[in-house]
This record gives sequence, C-alpha cells and structure tokens, in this order.
Amino acid sequence: MTPLNNWFFWAVLSAVFAAFTAIFAKIGIRGVDSDLATLIRTVIIAFVLSGFIWLTGKWSNPFVLPAKTWLFLSLSGIATGISWVCYFRALQMGDASKVAPVDKFSVVLVALFAVAFLGERPSIKEWLGIALVASGVLVLAIKR
Repeated sequence: MTPLNNWFFWAVLSAVFAAFTAIFAKIGIRGVDSDLATLIRTVIIAFVLSGFIWLTGKWSNPFVLPAKTWLFLSLSGIATGISWVCYFRALQMGDASKVAPVDKFSVVLVALFAVAFLGERPSIKEWLGIALVASGVLVLAIKR
C-alpha cells in the first residue's frame, strides 16, 4: 500500500495542518473580528478546494447528488461553520496551546456519536485511547 492510499498517512497530514491552522489563525486574528476572520478563511478554503478538484479532474455536477447526500453535507457544513466560529473566538480569547487541545475533545465526542448514530463498536484498546484523550483534555482545561 502506498502512502497516498493509506488512511493513517492522510490522518497524520491532517493533524500537521490542523496544528498550523491553530498557529496561523492565532496570529491572523490579532485585531480582527473573529467572525470576519472565519469568513475570510472559509472563502480561501473554497477557492483552494475548487482549484484542487478542478486540477485533479474530480469535478462533477453536484446537483445530481441524492437529496440525502445534500442534507447530510449541509448539516456537516453548518456544524463546521459553527465549530469554526467558536474556535476562532476561543483563539482570540485564549492561548493556542490551551484552545487547540480542548477543541480536540471532539475526538471523544466523535467516538460517542459514532456508537450512538453509526452503530460503531470501538475495541477496548480504542476506548482506552479515547479515555486518555478525554483525560488529557481535562488536565489541560483545569485552571492552575
């Protein structure tokens, strides 16, 4: 299996770029309304992804997608937008080294929601990892 076909490769890249996102966002929102900063970021993301999809030949007519796909992609987009607004506000008020780990509590919530809504069944080892992430978030969130 090549790295380009390996989920772990892409997950690690996602983590690396998410880390850069926090640092660049913290620097970029100085003196700027966090909601405006979120909008600017979203527009840039739309341009970058549009170019990527076009250059890789993956563009297709989105209007032929099933209604269920549109519904859940729309719900995902709404949740993402709300998450970003909250994240940028938190970054504007707090240290990136504190905000980012708390934001990653989403790892725990994803696991719980995947069990509840998708019928997934994490192994004991996976539950242990999820518990460690939750513990780490609590340790970082507790005021000193």
